[in-house]
Amino acid sequence: MQELQLRDAKATLSAVIDQAKQGQPSIITRHGRPEAVVLSFEEWQRLSQVPSFGRLLMAAPLEPDDLPARGEGLRDVEL
Repeated sequence: MQELQLRDAKATLSAVIDQAKQGQPSIITRHGRPEAVVLSFEEWQRLSQVPSFGRLLMAAPLEPDDLPARGEGLRDVEL
């Protein structure tokens, strides 16, 4: 993944987009700090469809007895 300063990315935007379409995203920096990433639209769509961990848990086909009751399995610890 290449890293470009903002002014260089502006000057070569067409080439940056062509590279992103070929699967080579670019990091755009401003004052040496990463600010944005240019990637292909197809890659963005793929990444935006990944469900969150919470949604995966909510969609899990669990029965009430699949999980232990709260408080079970804890042990007493002396500090």
